[in-house]
Amino acid sequence: MTEFASLQAPTLADFDAMAHEAFAGLPEAFRLLCEGVVIRVEDFPDDETLTEMECESPFDLLGLFRGVGLAQGGGTMHTGQFPNMVWLYRRPLLDYWAEHEETLGHLITHVLVHEIGHHFGLSDDDMEGIETAAR
Repeated sequence: MTEFASLQAPTLADFDAMAHEAFAGLPEAFRLLCEGVVIRVEDFPDDETLTEMECESPFDLLGLFRGVGLAQGGGTMHTGQFPNMVWLYRRPLLDYWAEHEETLGHLITHVLVHEIGHHFGLSDDDMEGIETAAR
């Protein structure tokens, strides 16, 4: 039996750990600005999200930011307001990873930075710079 025979796909807990490790590797100044952002990992987006985002398949969405971004005046929490959240979707991420030439860690970091970037209203160039600066 080869060393790969016992390998299994990363679980939700594995993805959660990878997402938090990816977040910890982002530049400190960026992380400090993210105070209060919650990272959640699910297998797939729920049906409401799929409909809202006009997805044709549950595999169409890799991640999502939900909340009031800083660019929209979301710097202050109000009573009854849910925290800003970044959702990462395990199964679509695994499917994308299987079809592309990048590491799973890089992909998780990319989607995490992109979704958090929405929180700040960052440009694609800004987000690329943050990814490049990540450990």
